[in-house]
Amino acid sequence: MDIISTPHATPPAGHYSQAVRANGFVFVSGQLGFLPPVQPGEPPRLAQGVAAQTEAALRSLTAILQAAGTSMSAVVNVTVYIPDVGMWNEVNGVYERSFVDHRPARAIVPTRELHYGALVEISAVAVAPQA
Repeated sequence: MDIISTPHATPPAGHYSQAVRANGFVFVSGQLGFLPPVQPGEPPRLAQGVAAQTEAALRSLTAILQAAGTSMSAVVNVTVYIPDVGMWNEVNGVYERSFVDHRPARAIVPTRELHYGALVEISAVAVAPQA
């Protein structure tokens, strides 16, 4: 098992890794829509609006996958959390532009609220070469 970390994505704010590579897969922790750059010890700043936060979360996801030696085209499963089901269409529009023709399995989960007042959180599993 390998711990994946990159300065090009939001650093963990708790006792977890940005991602873990195991058995040919990369498991990426939930990414919120923080603006880059986020330095360790600095308070995170969220992008304004659900579309901008979705773009920022997917940008972090992309950076983490690249650090693991894989890419968005290798993603097999995505979970998206939103605090209001009314945000579904806006999130889905940004998501479609990021994945283009690639269609991994996905769940969008309406939840009560997200940490820091975020409007979206995205986690993913991707296929990756063994280290």
